[in-house]
Amino acid sequence: MIERSNLLNELEFKLQISFKNLELLNIALTHSSYAKQKQNMKYYERLEFLGDSVLQICISDILFNRFKNKSEGELTKLRALIVCENSLYEIAKEWNLGEYILMSKGEELTGGRERVSILADCVEAIIAAIYLDSGFEKAMKFIQHYFEDVILKAMNDKIIIDYKTKLQEVLQKNGDVSIVYNLDKFEGPPHRRKFFTQVIVNDKICGYGMGYSKKESQQTAAKEALKNLEDNKNE
Repeated sequence: MIERSNLLNELEFKLQISFKNLELLNIALTHSSYAKQKQNMKYYERLEFLGDSVLQICISDILFNRFKNKSEGELTKLRALIVCENSLYEIAKEWNLGEYILMSKGEELTGGRERVSILADCVEAIIAAIYLDSGFEKAMKFIQHYFEDVILKAMNDKIIIDYKTKLQEVLQKNGDVSIVYNLDKFEGPPHRRKFFTQVIVNDKICGYGMGYSKKESQQTAAKEALKNLEDNKNE
């Protein structure tokens, strides 16, 4: 338990937060697969439910006050991009959040520490833990700090929810092109299989991606292809 406390203290230091009740942070980082192996152990799903609402109201407040000339429709679209699963996942990756989550060995072996949905949910659970521990104002300050880059990306139309669709839109602006996703290989045991996909545009490889499902590897390949297109444009 001392080792767990040290790990939680490390995350507190990294995120520049301090909990009066450290158990709230522990619950925010406990997956149901781990909790159900124990007796009466709480896990993050209830906190994630609350954190989603806290995040929504804080982002709504920030956007409402910052962008006074935008309509409710424009603000709604911006908020949806900022609080989407992909945005939360990117924040979780910056924190290396996967290494702090308690989960069963089975969940870990199937890629749980890198799973988009788990990492995104834990970000929301941490927000709820801060809200319950220190109140709304502290939660708002935390969100203002860690979501500033996401807000700017949303404003500049740099948040993409579906990379495959975005790649198709970009490439087909000037007419039809051939876009093919080719499964190059897969490796690893069945419970933790990695898939590697090429995205081929007009017979030329433009991106390469890895994922724990074919769909995820295609999205990663499309993401890399978009980045390569952007880099080539800026050269």
